[in-house]
Amino acid sequence: MSEFWIFFEKGLRHILNLYANDHILFLIALTIPYAFKDWKRLLILITIFTVGHTLALLLAIFGVVIIKANLVDFLIPITILIVAFFNLFTAGKSSKQESISVIGFVTLFFGIIHGLGFAAYFKTLVGGSSQSKLLPLSEFSLGIEASQIIVVFIVLILSYIVQTFFRFSKRDWTLVMSAFVIGVVLPMIIQSGIWNR
Repeated sequence: MSEFWIFFEKGLRHILNLYANDHILFLIALTIPYAFKDWKRLLILITIFTVGHTLALLLAIFGVVIIKANLVDFLIPITILIVAFFNLFTAGKSSKQESISVIGFVTLFFGIIHGLGFAAYFKTLVGGSSQSKLLPLSEFSLGIEASQIIVVFIVLILSYIVQTFFRFSKRDWTLVMSAFVIGVVLPMIIQSGIWNR
């Protein structure tokens, strides 16, 4: 049981730290168009991310996929940018029910890309054969899922406060926060090592 908590905590810390700003930005972009009443939809999207992240780690552990780190570092902010722009163009529209397939695909893609970016570190974290990494991987993934729920919950609380007490409309909140995310992500893309060939 103590080993479970070791890897579960590593999953939590993978997201709940100051250096996971790309991951937190993605979760902010994913969450801002929604409210507490949409918790089931958000839980589905978060789980889709975790599945993508776990799948990528599995593929990397078994040597099926190997990808250059600078490409991954470039693709992560691109996926955040896609979600933020999607929010800009759909802000205030009532088509959120239909949009889960698009956002779900991007979320899965982000999970896969982010998982590939973390794969090299995860291999060093867990020694032994590929099979012996499966249980720690599932424990780590549960930690990621829990930490994402925490981040989403915080964003939903902030959203509720801003819309209830400061009288922001949902549309304005979505536009402002999406623009903020885009403003933070664009320098990440511009400064990416992929341009240095």
